[in-house]
Amino acid sequence: MSPMLLAASAALALPLGLAVYALTATSRRPLAVAARNLSRGLGSSTPQFGSLESRGNGRTAFLRTVTPEREARRVRRLLQGAGHPAGWTMTRVLTAKPLLAIGVGLVALLVVETRPGFLTALVAAAVTAGSYWVPDAILKGRGDERQAQLTRELPDVLDQMTIAVEAGLGFEAAMTWVATNGNGVLAEEFRRTLADVNVGRPRREAYDALVVRAKSDDLRRFVAAINQADSYGIAMADVLRVQASEMRIKRRQRAEEKAMKVPVKVSFPLMLCILPALLIVVLGPAFMNLGDVLG
Repeated sequence: MSPMLLAASAALALPLGLAVYALTATSRRPLAVAARNLSRGLGSSTPQFGSLESRGNGRTAFLRTVTPEREARRVRRLLQGAGHPAGWTMTRVLTAKPLLAIGVGLVALLVVETRPGFLTALVAAAVTAGSYWVPDAILKGRGDERQAQLTRELPDVLDQMTIAVEAGLGFEAAMTWVATNGNGVLAEEFRRTLADVNVGRPRREAYDALVVRAKSDDLRRFVAAINQADSYGIAMADVLRVQASEMRIKRRQRAEEKAMKVPVKVSFPLMLCILPALLIVVLGPAFMNLGDVLG
């Protein structure tokens, strides 16, 4: 192995070791703060990741110090949109991104060392840079899938709420019934919204937070209609019935739109895979006969 590769590996391993030590080093400050709060009758506060008051606390002190506030907010939004998947904490995401880039970078250095060349170095640099954003891409994909699932579930949930309201339940009671007996993304978001209302958060703020978490245009229109009906005293059953009907129409239109896009998407791989074989079958014998005649 060349000295240059050894020096590059050492230059990458040193900050990696320091980062791992800073991430795994335990701190007694959070325990002391929690004990002091308990002795005073206070709860243990958990500041938001990346905020100024969180810097230097706990095992994630290093990340909280070096991560910009803007990057922390962006990752927090991705996690929120993905529904906070199990095991995907902000600390793990922000730790995985540089570690993945460093690991891929070391492998890329070995590849460049074994097969030197400008094109190899360019591809290795691009793969190393792209590996840093792999966790973000995974979270973005999960968020888009979750948003699509929520949009699909909304018409059916509104139908259930309409039946419950027409049977005599109030709007929040109908939402509670759907959240308790339902499964899926929307029922989970309704449970969180009801929990916010139960702890004293204003209902409109809880609904707005639901819209921010879900990032669904259909749900945003539904919440706006509910707030307007609450302000003007419109019957909730009528609003729910109209909204459910509109959501079903939009869901059918989206399905028809996807169905119309299928032939266009299939045509290119169909031509790419079938046309060469078809040309060989049709024109191959003709070229063979032509070769025999000319030969």
